[in-house]
Amino acid sequence: MDIVRIATAGSVDDGKSTLIGRLLFETNSITQDKLEAIERASRRRGVDYTDLSLLTDGLIAEREQGITIDVAHIYFSTPSRKYIIADTPGHFEYTRNMITGASNAQVAIILIDARNGIVEQTHRHFYITQLLRIPYVIVCVNKMDLVNYAEAHFTAIREQFDALFAKANYREQQLQFIPASSLYGENIASRSANIGWYDGPSILEYLENIEWHASENQFPARFPVQYVIRPKSEEWHDFRGFAGKLTSGVLRKGEEVVALPSGQESVIESIRRFEEEVDQVESGESVVITLANEIDISRGDMLVPKDQAPAGLKEITAQVCWLDHQPLKTGKNYLLQHGTNRVKAKVTNLFSSINVTDYQTIDGVSEIGLKEIGYVSLRTARPVNADNYAVNKHNGSFILIDEGSNSTVGVGFIG
Repeated sequence: MDIVRIATAGSVDDGKSTLIGRLLFETNSITQDKLEAIERASRRRGVDYTDLSLLTDGLIAEREQGITIDVAHIYFSTPSRKYIIADTPGHFEYTRNMITGASNAQVAIILIDARNGIVEQTHRHFYITQLLRIPYVIVCVNKMDLVNYAEAHFTAIREQFDALFAKANYREQQLQFIPASSLYGENIASRSANIGWYDGPSILEYLENIEWHASENQFPARFPVQYVIRPKSEEWHDFRGFAGKLTSGVLRKGEEVVALPSGQESVIESIRRFEEEVDQVESGESVVITLANEIDISRGDMLVPKDQAPAGLKEITAQVCWLDHQPLKTGKNYLLQHGTNRVKAKVTNLFSSINVTDYQTIDGVSEIGLKEIGYVSLRTARPVNADNYAVNKHNGSFILIDEGSNSTVGVGFIG
């Protein structure tokens, strides 16, 4: 069964948590005791309806302030698909939380309050979906009940967003505009009778029908080795397998592969998923691969098709989203983590930063501060077997780690 990963985004009080709670309620993903607890909590807060946002606001501070602070991952399913939603914060102070929460999403839901239209955070959140190259974006014009379900409000917001999309670099992104009221369940799981002028799908109908998995397999195959398996038993005395998760593409039994960085060649002899032997492995699957001949491979190495090997990079140009209070400056040293491979890296240049509200480039910057995005160059101690992020997003990103604190301080996108 397909697993679709979704990230929500929107300004404070646009209704993200209520939308997710409504999806859980409409798909019967809430246990009866949990629903009763939410009903009691709603009465204690003095509201005359069941506040479904309480299902996702798990932190005490979130419930007290009525905002989302941390990234919560919520699970629900339908007969045809499983879903994982990253409920990410909307406030500017927590922009970095949205980037980490949306990093693996195939779909982004950007909520816009029908009364307010597009605001500064809308620009920022949409830019992040572009940066992460999220292929499907639902623009949910929420709280339509507060504007009497007027089509004019929806049309005006759609025109504003179309103008925003005209500035975008990732033109392959597919947008779906949906008017909704998450509080009353309008156009969430089923189409709304109150919005008769809208003839498109509800949010759940759209999610049920997107075709994303086939496109994942179009990327070049990349298999970072996480662990070398050498069982100490008579039955598996000569077994030597390489365990990991295929981050992109497809690998098949009998395919010629290259081990990076050594460049040694071999042929895939077997692919094992648990105790079952299969003929191929697809993106996102974890398997053990054995090769026809003995070559030197260890954790951090990568198996790739012979005719699709990436270039080993020691000079990297990338967009970096900075997550640390200490700014990024030229000359600083970090650890660069790319997949299972970790190398030392030095910042050699800062080219520019991005104003994410109007997408303009600011040249000649001396540093990149917390929550800012900029173009930088880095030099690594050893080659990194990475792709350009635009060519293969699953093998084109990395994180930067502070050597002293071991904290993740930046997220980078090569190219």
